[in-house]
Amino acid sequence: MHLAFDILQGAGLAAGVGIRPFLPGLLAGALAAGNAGVDFNHTDYSFLESPGFLAALFAALIVVALAERRFGPEKVDNGPLGASVAGISLGLGALLFAGSLADHHHTAWPGLIGGVLCAGIAQAAARSLFARTRTRLDAAAARALPAYAEGAGLVVAGLSVLLPPLAIVFVAFLAWLLITGRRREGSKFAGLRILR
Repeated sequence: MHLAFDILQGAGLAAGVGIRPFLPGLLAGALAAGNAGVDFNHTDYSFLESPGFLAALFAALIVVALAERRFGPEKVDNGPLGASVAGISLGLGALLFAGSLADHHHTAWPGLIGGVLCAGIAQAAARSLFARTRTRLDAAAARALPAYAEGAGLVVAGLSVLLPPLAIVFVAFLAWLLITGRRREGSKFAGLRILR
C-alpha cells in the first residue's frame, strides 16, 4: 500500500510543480523538512528539503514575479525566462516524484520518468488554459494569472501530500483539460480553413 500511495503522492507533486514550480516546490520542501507527509532525509533527494535549495526556489520565484510585473506574463511565458521556468517545472517534477518513491526505500528512477510525464501534462494543460484565458481578460486581470497558477499548483501539491489518492483526480483533470484545449484549437483552425 505504501508504494501505491508514494506513486500517487509523487504524481501529484509533479503535477503541482508542472502547473507552476515555485510555491509547490517550496511547500514540498517545507513539508519534507518537517517530516509532514513526505520526508527526503536519508535519500539521494535530501537536498530537496535543504535550506539552500528552498532559498534558491524562493529567489527564482522573486525573479520571475518581478519580470512578469515589468514585462507582462505573456512576454515572459513566450521568452527565454518562460522556457527556463518550463525546464525547472519538468526537472523539479522528476525529482519530487523520485524523492517520494525513495522516501519509503522504493526504487526511485521510475519516478524521474513519471515525474517528467506528470509535470509535462500539467504544464501543457496549464499553459494552454492560461493562454486562452488571457485573451479574454483585461490587462490588469491577465497580470494576476501567474498568481492563480502558483495557487493552483500549491493546492494540487499540498492535497497530494495530505491525501495521495486525490492525485489521480488532479492528473486526470489536467489531462482532460489538455485534450479538450487541443480539440478547441483544432476546431478553431478548421473553421478558419473553411472560411478561406
